[in-house]
Amino acid sequence: MLVVTVSLSACQTYKQKPVKLIFDTDMAPDYDDVGALAILHAMADSGEVEILAAGSSNKCETCIPCIEILNTYFGRPDIPLGAVKGEAPNIDTWHGGLRWTSELPKRYAHKIARTSDAEDVVSVYRRALSASPDTSITIVTVGFFSGMRDLLQSPADDISPMTGKELVTAKVKRLVSMAGIFLEGREFNVINDAQASQYVFENWPTEIWLSGFEIGDKILTGKRVAALEVSNSPVKDVYEMSLAQDNPEGRQSWDLTAALVAVRGWKKYFDAERGTMVVLPDGYNRWEKSDTGRHYRLIEKMPIPELTKVLEDLMIHQPVKK
Repeated sequence: MLVVTVSLSACQTYKQKPVKLIFDTDMAPDYDDVGALAILHAMADSGEVEILAAGSSNKCETCIPCIEILNTYFGRPDIPLGAVKGEAPNIDTWHGGLRWTSELPKRYAHKIARTSDAEDVVSVYRRALSASPDTSITIVTVGFFSGMRDLLQSPADDISPMTGKELVTAKVKRLVSMAGIFLEGREFNVINDAQASQYVFENWPTEIWLSGFEIGDKILTGKRVAALEVSNSPVKDVYEMSLAQDNPEGRQSWDLTAALVAVRGWKKYFDAERGTMVVLPDGYNRWEKSDTGRHYRLIEKMPIPELTKVLEDLMIHQPVKK
């Protein structure tokens, strides 16, 4: 195992100033996206991160309403939201009983009625990037790569004279993604828009940090959230209704690990290996270890019970009154 050595400043940035972050999600097929966004808001309340924008890589019509509901609950209703407009998956939750993606928009007020009503995610991201200092932005993706592909392929416009790839090169420090399975396999976020995944991993100009399927698969969270004695909490509602249908002991934490590392860095929680994630046309991925690769995959280090507590302590955070 090649354990990378990098500057500690990347892991300690949040102690100096908030990480400037864009959150890209497929908010619907699974509900660990809800947990990921909840811990981002918890870290935002502690001054560790500033959420500049959020977008949906999924055309499911409840994605943007659910993101808006969560942002509003945590006191950040004005975070710019965008939705993918080009070719992209349209996938709802698999639950056949109580569907959290339908229940949340019924229970909580939101201004954007449907995902298709939201602004083009490319414009939202280009605006956030163009207004930011160079190499200042972390993007975390916990869904499909449709929006990232569209961003890379976007032309110069009235927002910026730079193309999408030029903007990413200039403004983005790193991309952190819940994607892939290592050392090889077929993973949900990658295979559902295989062409976009392949394009992004071949063309993304900055480093990419990967929390693979095997990382979050071992970490069950949500039980403490579902048991909270609070009312009118969309986070509690999602986990309470979903765990009852799946596993009352918790849900896998794929997306949460990516969100955690995007803000706090990897070194306290994981080891890492440098290389290249190769995506084939059908979405199958394999890992090639390399001292010169631009990709890094997380490797388990912190004991699972300790990491579970870290995530759940953030998940049970209640909104700070503004």
